Amino acid sequence: MSTIKAGNIKKGIYILYKEQPHFVLKTQFVSPGKGSAFTRVKMRDMRNGSTLEFNFKSHDNIEELDVETKEMQFLYHDGNDIVFMDPRTYEQMTVPGHVLGDKSMMLTSEIKVYLTIYEERVIGVVLPPKVRMTVTDAQDAIAGDRQTAGKKPVTMESGLIVQAPLFIRTGDTLLIDTETADYVSRVND
Repeated sequence: MSTIKAGNIKKGIYILYKEQPHFVLKTQFVSPGKGSAFTRVKMRDMRNGSTLEFNFKSHDNIEELDVETKEMQFLYHDGNDIVFMDPRTYEQMTVPGHVLGDKSMMLTSEIKVYLTIYEERVIGVVLPPKVRMTVTDAQDAIAGDRQTAGKKPVTMESGLIVQAPLFIRTGDTLLIDTETADYVSRVND
């Protein structure tokens, strides 16, 4: 661990707040006309996934966490847990499902992810920006339906439901944005 001033907190780092690891989602430096400057930090508690905002005074010392990143391959869901494997050593790691939250619906066979490890515990999972998924259920579009403005819900192989263009059919492979869970494009193999 290293100590940094609150004014140097940046998006994407891990800090220790109230003795727990937190991931910094957003920072804003505020210099009011009266009073001292502060940094407003939006962060995610890595134990339970909740987000919170806190204002740090610019001169506060904050502990930046030294985290290890390890490339792993998704194997399978085991109840509420998710099992990953190191493709080089074949070592397996079980990650509690709450660490990924809704992003667990983006996991497809053999997808490679990066696990963020702090004190031998997985505190985060980074997925690739986009994933390829197969459509398992796509209803035919209803002629004249303008409520959905050219979109319809389709079910992906993981059970994820995505709004996709009307021309998408069962069996198509789509590119899905892992940050927003939105349709990006159809993949032509």
